[in-house]
Amino acid sequence: MSEEEQKQILALGQLGWSLRRIQKRTGIRRETAAAYLKAAGIAVRPPGAWGKRAPAKPANGVTTDSEPEPPATPKPANEVTTDSRGAASVSEPYREAIEQGLRQGRNAMSIWQELVDRHGFPGSYESVKRFVRKQRGIQPLEARAVIVTAPGEEAQVDYGTGPLVRDPQTAKYRGTRLFVLTLGYSRKCVRLLSFHSSSRIWAELHETAFRRLGGVTKVIVLDNLGEGVLTPDIYDPAINPLYGDLLRHYGAVAMPCRVRDPDRKGKVESGVGHAKKTPLKGQRFESLPEAQAYLDRWEERWADTRIHGTTKRQVAAMFAEEKPALQPLPVEPFRYYQYGERTVHPDGCVEVEAAYYSTPPGWIGRRVPVQWDGVRVRVLHPQTGQLLREHLRQERGRHRIQEEDRPKQTPPSTVQLLARAGKQGAHIGALCAGLHQREGEPALRRILGILSFQKKYGVARVEEACAAALELESCNYRFVRRYLERRSQPPLSLRQVDPLIRQLTLYRDLIEEKTKEPKP
Repeated sequence: MSEEEQKQILALGQLGWSLRRIQKRTGIRRETAAAYLKAAGIAVRPPGAWGKRAPAKPANGVTTDSEPEPPATPKPANEVTTDSRGAASVSEPYREAIEQGLRQGRNAMSIWQELVDRHGFPGSYESVKRFVRKQRGIQPLEARAVIVTAPGEEAQVDYGTGPLVRDPQTAKYRGTRLFVLTLGYSRKCVRLLSFHSSSRIWAELHETAFRRLGGVTKVIVLDNLGEGVLTPDIYDPAINPLYGDLLRHYGAVAMPCRVRDPDRKGKVESGVGHAKKTPLKGQRFESLPEAQAYLDRWEERWADTRIHGTTKRQVAAMFAEEKPALQPLPVEPFRYYQYGERTVHPDGCVEVEAAYYSTPPGWIGRRVPVQWDGVRVRVLHPQTGQLLREHLRQERGRHRIQEEDRPKQTPPSTVQLLARAGKQGAHIGALCAGLHQREGEPALRRILGILSFQKKYGVARVEEACAAALELESCNYRFVRRYLERRSQPPLSLRQVDPLIRQLTLYRDLIEEKTKEPKP
């Protein structure tokens, strides 16, 4: 054997491993390993003697495994659970609490943390793990690949199922969503709870996690969920516009996983499972802030102070090394917006929340992406994403048209619409022509509205309303609509007229009595 293999056998033998376990781990036969251990003076543990004390060594003697071990006596069925040395387990007085945790599906780590926090358990995690293992047996482990990343290089994000929390609106318990962001180097996690999920909430959870960490990684690995990825593709995925702009604002890049390949983000998958099985399993909370506070306390008390199973180091210590490598946060927070696709109407405008905004000439009938917030509306190019027009927000029903977007001549569709209005009636045609001459292309919608009144009120009534508007020099759509609504109201009946007459008579008598009173 090589010198490295010899050192490995000696190290495992000093740890008390059995020959069978050494053979399974190194692939070296038990007889060969035993010969090297005996030559080095290391006692060889026989099978089934884990944790048993070795016989006392003579002062100047060499320890061997030639002495036979006494046979183990079987434990009675109702005997108290003991530890490896045969003494009563320190977990025995807490059997009821441990069994209750097992019925809820919680793991040994979660049960031990609960015993320490609520019952002042004096024992170690290993004692609880052995107690739980005897109750439900040993579960086989799955082989997993370990992805090593540099500090500040990568973070992984994912959604999981959160605890039941009482909804303040319905007063019923409802499920929550658990958002987890895990740093690839230190395994530091940020876990946040939310009732709902959307592209806006998904982006806000990322921003909150960045603020808690005090920095941003260069790459964000995520699944192909709709809040982050519109079209999954391993080579050219379509990232959600809002999510992509958020990451660009913080200097990060999204890297979606291959479809149906969650192992690429196994670190955050482990973080989600750790939270679901350990602090949140079987828990219910009365409010979302209460649940988040409980999760934050567990994160600080247990998750950050634990020794990670892969790195064999404390998570908080590794995060202290990784934090200086994170990218700094921008000065201003990200400005959130809404987005969607709109069709450019014949007047050259797109509609956003019942207001209308112009586009450059030549875009009528095409669909363009639009972004808007409480201050501005942005019209973008559908292929390149280039900004076509940017407008200030307008009130409902109003237009915002730049001068260069106004047509130089009346388009054929508008001429046909005005000719159609003139055929309906002389006053209707005159009113529609006046609207178009005064307002331009935005008047097309009002002209269509006036023509649509004919289906409800008839051509004669609309012609009468347009004549009244022209006579009063009030050529607008609202005057015609109010005129038609009032004229269409039914006349008052005799039962409605009589109370009005009696009231007017009473007012007249009061006025006459007031005038007949002598002046002082």
